[in-house]
Amino acid sequence: MTRLAVFDCDGTLVDSQADVCHSMAEAFALAGLGAPDVNEVRRLVGLSLPAAVRRLEPELADDKADEVVAAYKQTFFARRQAGRLNEPLYEGIEALLRALHSDGWQLAVATGKSQRGLHACLETHGIRELFVSLQTSDGHPSKPHPAMLEAALFEAGSQAADAVMIGDTSFDMEMARNASVRAIGVAWGYHTPAELAEYGASEVAGDMDHLMELLR
Repeated sequence: MTRLAVFDCDGTLVDSQADVCHSMAEAFALAGLGAPDVNEVRRLVGLSLPAAVRRLEPELADDKADEVVAAYKQTFFARRQAGRLNEPLYEGIEALLRALHSDGWQLAVATGKSQRGLHACLETHGIRELFVSLQTSDGHPSKPHPAMLEAALFEAGSQAADAVMIGDTSFDMEMARNASVRAIGVAWGYHTPAELAEYGASEVAGDMDHLMELLR
């Protein structure tokens, strides 16, 4: 049996909401659009960037939506290059990851981030080597489509029955359900525990100790 724990990134491993909200507002401004609602942007963290833009402005023409997406990528990358990006790990998450790794778990990430953004984030925090599979929106449909989870299972050599998806949004929980994988929600992210339970979480961890109990 190959135990696999798949983690969402934004809102689960790192708290990136400030940078996401700032970059989205700037992207909309660069495209000549009014700023989106900050709370709505926060709630869409975890979707692929095109899917999030579409939810924020469903009536946008395709070329204008593409313009916003390109502007967001440019803005976010510029913040990283200038050293202004702030994506702190949640307290205790690194210790939890290293403990799971030592216990023989295979670890993976399934995220709406780009491949470049995910690699930079994990490398900045010195935890890239802990993961056997990194799945991003670059190569898959947006959550809640199960493609990212299915690819992680394949790369880790694990079965759905031996895997768990850990995330902070209903998109993560629904993706897990679509892949027939156990879903555990975390209460420190961007959707409420009630929403996580509604969309398929078998449990919702209130803190890192609770999450470790649920996994063990």
